[in-house]
Amino acid sequence: MNKSELKSFLDEKVNVYNHPNFIETDPIQIPHLFTLKEDIEIAGFLVATIAWGNRKSIITNGHRLMGMMGNSPFDFVMNFTEKNSESLSPFVHRTFNNEDLFCFLKALQNIYKNHGGLEKVFAIHAEKDSMQPAIHHFKKTFFELPHPSRTQKHISDPLRNSAAKRINMFLRWMVRNDNAGVDFGIWKNISPSKLSCPLDVHSGNVARKLNLLKRKQNDGKALAELDNSLRNLDPKDPVKYDFALFGLGVFERF
Repeated sequence: MNKSELKSFLDEKVNVYNHPNFIETDPIQIPHLFTLKEDIEIAGFLVATIAWGNRKSIITNGHRLMGMMGNSPFDFVMNFTEKNSESLSPFVHRTFNNEDLFCFLKALQNIYKNHGGLEKVFAIHAEKDSMQPAIHHFKKTFFELPHPSRTQKHISDPLRNSAAKRINMFLRWMVRNDNAGVDFGIWKNISPSKLSCPLDVHSGNVARKLNLLKRKQNDGKALAELDNSLRNLDPKDPVKYDFALFGLGVFERF
């Protein structure tokens, strides 16, 4: 396919998968439980953090975690202390355990009390054409409180050549606003043009088959290459093609 044919093909697939029906099978359904901006942010961030492995397990544990937080994640975070941590003790998702969760809740509380919230921490370090340095700085802010060293592995650092799939997915959820009903678009201080595709095995394999990506590893260098290809197709909203790449890989076995 030439560029025009490829764009038409992918745009068609975006229209198929960027639809409210997509929510039913995706972890994004967890933040869709809420209407308060901060509830959406915190629910989205936490479920994105555990978004690896079996999708049904991710969704099940996301709902379970929200229930443990009284289905009021922002209120729970802002009032979180060691005294009310017992209700969360049974939580575990793969290698993300209750110790990691306690650390994350304290860090989120610090960000909302002392740094103006999640959106501000990401937006303040956003660069002209990339959010990857902002993710690096976010990680430093997030872990500025005392924490177990093992917990740091649950937030990737693009400046250490990570594709940072889960945080890029979270940013897509918060920033994109196309009125399709899937992504939220509640962050107004970051342009969708700065976003990067949540690169994983599915989107990576499809991108290679479509000659959007040549690098074999799904790392930070591959993400930069894919970013360049997708921005050539749509410089204003490149990550809309995440719906096409993911949908082709997961649902169509492309």
